[in-house]
Amino acid sequence: MNKTLIVAAVATAYPFAPVSHAWAQDVSTDAQAKTLGIVTVTGSRPSSLPSNIPTTLESATAADIERTVNATDSEDALKYFPSLLVRKRYIGDYNHAILSSRASGTGNSARSAVYADGILLSNYLGNGVGGLSFPPRWNLVTPEEIERVDVMYGPFSAAYAGNSVGAVVDFITRMPTKFEAHAKVSAVLQPFKLYGVDENDYAWQTSASVGSRSEELSWWINAHHTRSLGQPMTFATRLRSAGTPGTGGTPVTGAVTGFNTANQPWYVLGAGTQYDTRQDHVKLKLAYDLTPTLRASALLAVWQNTSDGDSVSGLKDANGQPVTSGPINIDGLQYTGSQALTGGDFAVTREDLMHVMQGLSLLSHTGGEWDWGVSASQYDYRKDRKRQNAAGNPQPAALAGGPGTLADGSGTGWTTLSLRGTWRPHADHTVDLGLQQDHYQLRYRTSSIAGNYLADPAGPLASQVLGDTRLQSIYAQDAWTLSERWRTVLGLRAERWTAFDGRTDFSGTSSQTYPERRIQALSPKAALSWMWRPDTVLKASVGRAVRMPTVSELYGATSTTNSQYLNDPGLKPEKSWTGELSADSQFGLWSTRVTLFVEDTRDSLYSQTTFDAAANKNISRVQNIDHIATHGLETTLSSTDWGLRGLDLSGSLSYADSRIKRNRGFVVTPGDTEGRWQPNIPRWRATAVVSYRWDDRWTTTLAGRYSGRQYRTLNNADLNGNTYQGVSRYTTLDARVLLRLNRQWTAAVGIDNLTNQQTWNFHPYPQRSYAAELKVDL
Repeated sequence: MNKTLIVAAVATAYPFAPVSHAWAQDVSTDAQAKTLGIVTVTGSRPSSLPSNIPTTLESATAADIERTVNATDSEDALKYFPSLLVRKRYIGDYNHAILSSRASGTGNSARSAVYADGILLSNYLGNGVGGLSFPPRWNLVTPEEIERVDVMYGPFSAAYAGNSVGAVVDFITRMPTKFEAHAKVSAVLQPFKLYGVDENDYAWQTSASVGSRSEELSWWINAHHTRSLGQPMTFATRLRSAGTPGTGGTPVTGAVTGFNTANQPWYVLGAGTQYDTRQDHVKLKLAYDLTPTLRASALLAVWQNTSDGDSVSGLKDANGQPVTSGPINIDGLQYTGSQALTGGDFAVTREDLMHVMQGLSLLSHTGGEWDWGVSASQYDYRKDRKRQNAAGNPQPAALAGGPGTLADGSGTGWTTLSLRGTWRPHADHTVDLGLQQDHYQLRYRTSSIAGNYLADPAGPLASQVLGDTRLQSIYAQDAWTLSERWRTVLGLRAERWTAFDGRTDFSGTSSQTYPERRIQALSPKAALSWMWRPDTVLKASVGRAVRMPTVSELYGATSTTNSQYLNDPGLKPEKSWTGELSADSQFGLWSTRVTLFVEDTRDSLYSQTTFDAAANKNISRVQNIDHIATHGLETTLSSTDWGLRGLDLSGSLSYADSRIKRNRGFVVTPGDTEGRWQPNIPRWRATAVVSYRWDDRWTTTLAGRYSGRQYRTLNNADLNGNTYQGVSRYTTLDARVLLRLNRQWTAAVGIDNLTNQQTWNFHPYPQRSYAAELKVDL
């Protein structure tokens, strides 16, 4: 008989919490193929996800990831999860890799929650990638330290803030029970051809980890290094219609013709923002059993990033020399004045970042009538500097210095504090209680440098964003097993949100301060599960989520050489009601799930970016959208040893109808967004993974992903998705071969994007990539 463990971890995580017999309860029988639909895991450590919510949860173990995924970053573990997409553009992508879920697109990073051992990785200082970028801090977790990743879909636990409306992801990382050591080296080669660029991009990674447990103390140290040269992210362009017939400007060749997202003819002039990235990650975890039922845990992680962002003009003059500045002439069309080349077309950036993550927890795990826990964490932008050439300082002079800017986010970060208790009056009744406080502070100053922007200290103030938000919460969640076939959960979350000390300096002489704001909100939750048949569980969940505005959305008016972001200190919070109805079944070797889901959102917070051809800038505006409604269907299917021993199959198919129902705002003309599709939400998505274990040594995997038509703009004006700044359909295939050479050594080779399809999500995704890795476990 297979034993199923119901993890008694409640709500948010207790880092590094152990599993003891007091935590586990055997609920399976030979005649019962399904339990009441509660979260179940069979790993050695609990998830931070709540165990008392009968809702949709998907998991992948370290063995699953190693067997099926060419994983170079932690977000790759989510690659084949139903209805999920991470907008990862290259290996080590630290500023644009945003998680998308059923009804939340890749521009809405604040609508999902990502944790590692219960410590918050999601960056709620902002939303999306406007003037600043706010993806989760994926780089604070390395693929080789993941023991399991769990995903809960929807805002159905009272223990999470409204940012959980899309999905909650929790990485459970390794904590040893005896001495162990690991090392890994891997490399990736990506040939890349696009818009006249023809090159071989690459990445290589090395990592090592060691840990042990001795009586009451366990410890773990992990170190990881990445060197990555990604493909170009941006491209300098000019609309054909922006040129005027004439002989002015330097005659150039090398411009590539094409069409923009509105199907207007344009010229692509060269490649920009190609990151040469060097990243280092070191993490220390400690756990000490003060008593047999009380554990103290600590974590310290440091992540360092140095990135050179370079660009290359594809234009040549009559002598074959690169042209990077001034008026130009293409095919008899002159581009002068605001259309002439500037330092923003072929920009140079140099970034130097060091972020520190810390966590402490004290946890009781008696498994008796009462358990409690307290935990705290801090994420600190200890150093966060970006240097960039000025618009009037083009290449080649910009490569050696000259005027520019220094953007400094040092001092930015967030802290969390959580007090939790679990009361079990009897075996069929559990009450979870909690107090939480999350504090976010944004400190971002941009200074002008007149001399050498590559080396000189900060000069006069160019712009600055300051501000704080604080979310104080109390919640209660009551779970009852009414009978052997029925279980219900009721929860309520009360929140008080405060925004304060907001200030925007638009220049050295123009600034504005903002008054303190307070908002209170209640978010009820309810869930019910019914074991309809021994092999089928029906589950229903409903929950309200209130997603508060972020500091950057309120105060973050920023601009760079080629982009501008406009803030709104009066933004309303985003209010969503989400529901789902699922049937979870086991038919012989097949496990299936069918889920109907709906989401109704009022005052949706949206950052909309459009390219202003006249200003030659990307302009982003944050706004409330009155009403967005989504309904859809998600199905999954999986089987182990289907047909023949060693053959594992899994797949998913999702449909989402997500539309803007009402919006007093507009993009070009009033009403132009109403009835349109919500940006970055494809109607259809699908995944399929076929893995065959030939024997104890060999495993081969072929996996595929499909994403249907979607739009990037609120008015759906981007008709052409197969171009720079577009969002394209894609069907990609990945392959992986895993070979266990012996008990210690493992090798793997793989190919991502096997068919070499060119796909887009504003930026180009990688083309066909070849991966190889070698690992030793002692």
